[in-house]
Amino acid sequence: MPSLESILDNLGRAQTALLRAADAVPAEQWNARPGQGRWSAGELVAHLITVERSILAAADEVLQKPAKPVPLLKRFHVPMLLVESRLIRRKSPVAQDPGITGAKEDLLARLRDVRERTLAFIEETRRRDLSPYRWKHRFLGMLSLYEWLQMIASHEVRHTKQMREIAANLPKVVVSSQK
Repeated sequence: MPSLESILDNLGRAQTALLRAADAVPAEQWNARPGQGRWSAGELVAHLITVERSILAAADEVLQKPAKPVPLLKRFHVPMLLVESRLIRRKSPVAQDPGITGAKEDLLARLRDVRERTLAFIEETRRRDLSPYRWKHRFLGMLSLYEWLQMIASHEVRHTKQMREIAANLPKVVVSSQK
């Protein structure tokens, strides 16, 4: 089980890496798809926002009730390294919210806002033991609330790799200088 300090460190590093990767996508190409059936940088960031918000909402809901016991064998799950690797491509089970689109800086600001809410949630619950609170991820298995918080970071690491692919596959824009 990841420690709270390692989760906080991983969340910080993951977001820093994603923002650096996003810097390589020009604002005028933010919503351009690098190929058919592929996400644009804007769609990718909208997905990250939607997933992190969903996890926070589920965490709030789960904490409103007493933790339900989960048998030890059901606590085993796919390692987070597999999430980060992108070896297995999956369609997102979370529907893309068409209302979360927009300009590069607007979306990145919303991403930072949801991360601030995640960090506030961690701070508010710091003195509670969140390990008994669990719910199932459709692919990974049963995760504790701590593992869900780590999943946010691992998910962002996964999509940072995708952001780099998007940046590399967008058509190069040639800027002409007129004198």
